[in-house]
Order: sequence, then C-alpha cells, then structure tokens
Amino acid sequence: MDRLPLRYVIPALLIALVAAAWLVPPLHWALWLLVPLTGVAVWDFFQRKHTLWRNYPLFARIRWLAEDLRPFAQAYFVESDLEGRPFSHQARALVYARAKGDLDSHPMGTELDVYSEEYEWLGHSIVPRDEIPEFWSVEVGAGTCSKPYTTSLLNISAMSFGSLSARAIEALNAGAAMGGFAHNTGEGSISRYHRKPGGDLIWELGSGYFGCRHPDGSFDPAKFRDNADTDQVKMIEVKLSQGAKPGHGGVLPGTKVTEEIAAARGVPVGETVVSPAAHPAFSTPIEMLQFLTDLRELSGGKPVGIKLCVGQPHELFAIAKAMLETGMHPDFITVDGAEGGTGAAPLELSNSVGMPLREGQIFVRNMLVGIGMRDRVRIAAAGKIHSGAQMAKSFALGADWCNAARPFMFSLGCIQSMNCHTGHCPTGVATQEEWRQRGLVVEEKAPRVARFHRATLKSLREIVVAMGLETPWDIKPHDMRERLNGARSDAVDRIYSFIEPGALLQDAAATPLARHWQAARADSFRRVE
Repeated sequence: MDRLPLRYVIPALLIALVAAAWLVPPLHWALWLLVPLTGVAVWDFFQRKHTLWRNYPLFARIRWLAEDLRPFAQAYFVESDLEGRPFSHQARALVYARAKGDLDSHPMGTELDVYSEEYEWLGHSIVPRDEIPEFWSVEVGAGTCSKPYTTSLLNISAMSFGSLSARAIEALNAGAAMGGFAHNTGEGSISRYHRKPGGDLIWELGSGYFGCRHPDGSFDPAKFRDNADTDQVKMIEVKLSQGAKPGHGGVLPGTKVTEEIAAARGVPVGETVVSPAAHPAFSTPIEMLQFLTDLRELSGGKPVGIKLCVGQPHELFAIAKAMLETGMHPDFITVDGAEGGTGAAPLELSNSVGMPLREGQIFVRNMLVGIGMRDRVRIAAAGKIHSGAQMAKSFALGADWCNAARPFMFSLGCIQSMNCHTGHCPTGVATQEEWRQRGLVVEEKAPRVARFHRATLKSLREIVVAMGLETPWDIKPHDMRERLNGARSDAVDRIYSFIEPGALLQDAAATPLARHWQAARADSFRRVE
C-alpha cells in the first residue's frame, strides 16, 4: 500500500498535538504556538492556488521564506567581496564609508586578478602634479542658451518620485543643495519633495510628459513653461530611452497614483497612466531637434539635452545628419549604459537589450567628433559609476561629466535588497509605505549624500594628480589599458575605434562607422536599405 501522503499527515499531527496540549494543563502554553500553525496547515490543505502548499501544508512555506531571505543570505554569507551583483560588496562598502565619512582605504593591495580580463588600469606618471584645482565644473549651453548652467562633474541620475520615496527624494535634493550639484528628477516630474530643499534640478521629460501634459497625454507647452521657468530648474533632459529597459514604455497602475504622485505628474488620482514607448511630440530626427529648440525657448533659454541608451547606431547618425542639415543641436547628450537601472524592468530587456556604457559612449563621442560638433555638445555618462576611478575611465572615453543613481541610493542607506519593484524596500528608499519610510531621517541622510559626492570627486582628483595631468578631460583613451587575455593587454584606443575630428564629413566611407552613416537619414529614424 502507498504510504500516507504528507498532506494528510502534517495537519493530522498538528491537530493531535493541539488536542494533547489541551488535555494536559501544563502544556497549555504550547497552544499559543500550535493553534496558529494548525490553522495555517488546514488552510493550506484546502486552498487550491499553490500546489506545494496543498501537497505539503505548512512545511512548503519554508521554501517561500527561504526565497525571501535568499538575497540577504547570499549577500552576507555566500558572496565574496567582489562577487555581488549588480554592485559588489566592496563597491557598496566604499560608498557607505564615504557617505558616513569613515576611512575608505583598503589594506593588502587589490583583490582583483590582475591577469584576468576583469582588470583594466589607468597609467600613472613618474611626475604627479598636485598644483591643480580641488574641484572642476563644466559649462553647458554656452553659445546656445541665454541661461547656461555650470554643472558639477558628478550629479544624481534620474530617479522619479514614486519609484523612490518622498523622504529619499527630499534627502537627495537636500544633499545636492549642500554639495552644490544637480539632482535629476526622473520622468516622474517635479514634486514638492524636490522643491522643498531648493537643490538644483535637471527636469527629465519622458514620453508621458509628466508635469507638462494635456489630459490625453500630449505635450502641453504652457504647463512646461510654468514648471521650467522656475529658478531651481537648471536644465531639461528629454529621455529617449534608458539603460534598464531601452525601447520600452511604462504603465503606472492607478493603485499607485496617490494624491502626491498625481500632483507631481499632472494626472488624475487613482487612474492608470501609460507612458508610450515612443515620444508623441516627434517622430523624425529633425522634428526631435525642433522639439528641443522649442523647449529651450519655452524654458527661457536653459540647456536642453537628450538621454538615451544607444541601440541602433544608424539612429544616432540620423540625429547627426539632422544636426548638420538644420543647424540645431542638443546642448548635451546623456549616455545611459545597459548596465544602469534603479527600478523595475522586464528581465529580457535588462539582460538582452541595449548597449553597455563603454561602447555607447564611444559611439556618441565618435558621432560628435566625426561631424565637428564635439565642442558644442556636452556628453554625460551614466551606468554603475560609483567611484573616482569609474569617473576617470568615463572621462578617458570622452565624458564631460558623470551621473550616478544607485550609488546615491546606497549613500541613503540602500542595502541592495532587490525589493525596489515590490514597494517593500526595508530601508525606506524605494517604497511609498509610510512606516517603511520612517527609518529614513532626511536630516541624517542628506549630509551623507553630500559627503559621498565630495569624497568621490576628491578621489577623481587624486587619480588626475597621479596621472600627471591638469584636468579629467586630459585623460585620453591611450591612458587606459584593458586586458585581452592573461598574456596580452593594450591601450583602449587600440581596441576600440576613435575617429579623427571631421572624419565623417571628409570621408565617412573610410571610417569604421561607414555602414551606420550610410544607413542614416535626417528625415527618418528608419534604416536606409
């Protein structure tokens, strides 16, 4: 005869234990434990939703508990300092130390395998030069805008109110105000928590045009002017795509559209809001440049740029041809790497769509250099930049400044629990639940944001000093080397293609970008066949 299934044994055993405890007065205390467990087991026995719960009442719940605790066990007991994803324990520890003002040095040398492909390095000089500025800044929009903006070399990347909590937004902006750097609003627009501390804002416009939309979701110039004309807004960034989910729109369920979120985004309370994958305001490169030009005028002459994760290279060169044909151009291009992302995204897109920051940044650099417009359009780099070394490597590839998102979340206390998309963030950073936010004290966290920023720029300066250079912009591709294998390495400009100024205008066919250039047209993002 087949043995009795556990689905019968477990509830029967618990019921027997309850009966025994009831009949023996000294064991009555056990009823406080046994009765709830028996109730759960009986519920599992009869419910029809979960197979494991039905077959293994009560005990199957251990699996769910283990799944919930797995990220924490993995991070604290299994991973080495270098293994954690998306950020290693070592990277997070560096941010925590700098945010708290603790010692951030590391003993006993590098833990990296310097003969493996994970190792890359910047060349130092025998004659370091310490007589250089303590900090640098870069002007955006000079020659195009009546209100150009002088930006820090490290700013807070796009993270929306709604994705992050009210207290997280307020602490980030307060930290930006303390440190004199900019805070990107994310496409969720400007909330009262952005405005309260008074820190500089980069207002990001996604395809939903939150904060400047008509009821049907189309762009509203009047509302844009009202929001953009405030002194706190320093630049406008039109998001074409993002690293975590490039080419993908979004849906904000009505249940998440609270009064505060609705007020910031300019949408009805409780109604589901759709952000289309493509911008309704334009459909061609020329139309996009005209839209940027209109935004610049509506904002009173503030710098306007675009943000994208590079996908189809010919689309980038279509923008280049439109720039040449019309004379219009963005004031900056933010390159978001496929390794970026702070919220939720379809796993297939996160893992398999979009160009990593390094290749994307080189494409944008080559496009601007190749058409002779590098001096007019600034480049910002965003994608897992958490240290001065990461910044220096981006400068070597042509960045003018860098943006960071998740590292600033770490500075607030984020522990990478991977619960951003559930609303159950244990540190109050990525949640709208009041009780979870209670532990995030703005007055305590804002100085940590400013300290992390200051210490990271200090570390960038130390690298520039060690390399014997005057500024971060003097770091060139030949100053950075990558390993090809355990026996060979080479300078980055020998591994990737860096074209000469004006090369696309003089003889595009002779460049490695010829097929992308030939496939591009100014009046369409579609590929020329």
